[in-house]
Amino acid sequence: RLNPGEDLKESLLELCRHRNMAAASVVTCVGSLQKASIRLADANRERSDQELHFDEKLEITSLVGTLGSDGGHLHISVANKEGRVFGGHVLPGCQIFTTAELVVLHLPDLRFSRRMDDATGFRELHVEPNREN
Repeated sequence: RLNPGEDLKESLLELCRHRNMAAASVVTCVGSLQKASIRLADANRERSDQELHFDEKLEITSLVGTLGSDGGHLHISVANKEGRVFGGHVLPGCQIFTTAELVVLHLPDLRFSRRMDDATGFRELHVEPNREN
């Protein structure tokens, strides 16, 4: 569980570092944010600044993604007080309002890493066996 004021992405990456998890998946999350930064689907190498920034209370309606020892890839859907839903790639700055109750699945037989992909211009997922087990 994450507490008020904590950064969603940084807290999840710290959990992986602290627990020595080389591969994990976010299974579910319910909670709320008081600030959020989300990269939109239209972002690419030439337009990496396609972002939404919120400074208001939002309900987390969905959070999924992969986490590893050298980064993560998280997608979120949030709803504002009118019920409008926004979603995209989680950026730093998603600050917990009341709580974030998470289920994180550790995958001990795997190692997730991020490698630059020339086709997308982003660091993409690379999966390999975890030889440390």
